[in-house]
Amino acid sequence: MAEAEKQDQRIFPWGTGQRYYQAAAYYRSVFGERVQKLSLDAGFTCPNRDGKVGRGGCTYCNNSAFNPSYCHPAKPVVQQLREGMEFHRKRYRRAGKYLAYFQAYTNTYAPLEVLREKYEEALSVDGIMGLIISTRPDCVDEATLDYLEKMSRKVFVGLEYGIESCYDRSLKRVNRRHTFARSVRAIQATAERGLPVGAHLILGLPGESEKEMLAEATLLSGLPLDIIKLHQLQIIVQTAMAKEYHKHPEHFHLFVWEEYRELVIDFLERLRPDIAVERLVSEAPPRYLAAPGFGRKRPDVLMQDILQRMEERDTWQGKLRKV
Repeated sequence: MAEAEKQDQRIFPWGTGQRYYQAAAYYRSVFGERVQKLSLDAGFTCPNRDGKVGRGGCTYCNNSAFNPSYCHPAKPVVQQLREGMEFHRKRYRRAGKYLAYFQAYTNTYAPLEVLREKYEEALSVDGIMGLIISTRPDCVDEATLDYLEKMSRKVFVGLEYGIESCYDRSLKRVNRRHTFARSVRAIQATAERGLPVGAHLILGLPGESEKEMLAEATLLSGLPLDIIKLHQLQIIVQTAMAKEYHKHPEHFHLFVWEEYRELVIDFLERLRPDIAVERLVSEAPPRYLAAPGFGRKRPDVLMQDILQRMEERDTWQGKLRKV
């Protein structure tokens, strides 16, 4: 058998022939079938906007750049989910089961009775198999986690934390108003309750070296994470970061595609192989970009390029992990 054919038949530690552990495989292992996340804007705000911990928000943040067209806080949760289902039925005909993804802003930042009302409204919709709740690590408390743990005995409930960086100087630079230690505590407290934990990380924040970014793969691999989402830094219009970029572009290093592709693969080589990867690259619509992106290639095309390059390098997630 030719060497190329042998490599094509290789099965990696997560049980598939893909060179990294894709989130689709993770969810299929949980539900036994394909599920699709439906984004929601449930009208929550953020303690970094309303003055509790700060004002103005994170310097890179403009949620409008990432919300699907059916997401709007003026619409009830049920309406957003039904419109989302219709949208995805046309786009992904295989999708039949769904997770309600509370995405916009900080989705545990409200009194528990408000959270309960929003979450249970989402679960009332036929076809919704569970919840993914995106939040800040400084916006979960014992009562909320206890409630979610109880709920998880009946339906799937996962939390997704915006870590963004493992370095406090970077978190301060982008006005996150929390530390990496706070992220670690939130992840550990969530995992201790048996709740699946996801993390969001930005690669390319100002002042971070390639060595530091790759070290984050090792740092995060030491935490009880189930899923990770990566994306490159993007300069989005109507943000404080966009203003800084226009005044001082020398403060930023924005990746060209080939450079970012190699960085992501290097990151994956150092990432624990049982952490599912939901995203490696993101691209806001061109009208929201205040600085050059990766052109008009769709994220799925870019993903295929990453996989092809991993085959060329004969590498895979966790290859360089030291057990």
